[in-house]
Amino acid sequence: MHNQAIQVKGLQKSFKQLHVLRGVDFEVKPGSIFALLGSNGAGKTTIVKILTTLLKPDSGTAVVNGFEVGANPDSVRQSISLTGQFAAVDEILTGRENLVMIARLRHLKNARQVADDLLNRFGLTDAADRSVATYSGGMRRRLDIAMSLVGQPQLIFLDEPTTGLDPEARLEVWKMIRELAHNGTTVFLTTQYLEEAEQLADRIAILHEGKIIANGTLEDLKRMFPPATVEYVEKQPTLEEIFLAIIGKKEKP
Repeated sequence: MHNQAIQVKGLQKSFKQLHVLRGVDFEVKPGSIFALLGSNGAGKTTIVKILTTLLKPDSGTAVVNGFEVGANPDSVRQSISLTGQFAAVDEILTGRENLVMIARLRHLKNARQVADDLLNRFGLTDAADRSVATYSGGMRRRLDIAMSLVGQPQLIFLDEPTTGLDPEARLEVWKMIRELAHNGTTVFLTTQYLEEAEQLADRIAILHEGKIIANGTLEDLKRMFPPATVEYVEKQPTLEEIFLAIIGKKEKP
């Protein structure tokens, strides 16, 4: 077992004039839930794309499950799974057909058994033979996560897994994520919801203007605010307020 599931040092990435990542460093422990928190356009997805070998950094290093993403992209891809904004769910197929297809793509011999087990685990057995086009948002997201677990990856990336879900479906997805970590899977989660990070993560890193400006447990982060601010943030947990508190700017009246 590696000491760290993910090690990132000095990651930089620009797109033409736009400097998205300006030297990002963090580590993720195996079997933990790590939340990368940031507003829209902060560069969270850019980090996920680099860590999942979909994008090359301009400089810096990223090691995933012991493999350097630049040098060993195939080994990285075999040991991870990616879900969220990059969902590969086929609307026309049924839930079962989607899972069997992924299992076959991963060269698993018992594809149907794998599909049935996952359908059962994610509470989709009753809907298994319906076209995914008929699924609710929450069911679709559960199927998406189930698909990403085919082949038992050591590390799963969830890029904004609950964006657009209603509160009930969001709670369902949270339950799944906790179970994943409980079973030893490392979970790397990106989110714009403070509450989501609070509920799930062992460690939270806040990405702002291309850098990690805070990284620690929820308790660590709370200690960074003046007490009055904590009260204010807990009542209205928006990221903007967290950022402003940590960066030291106050909202203008």
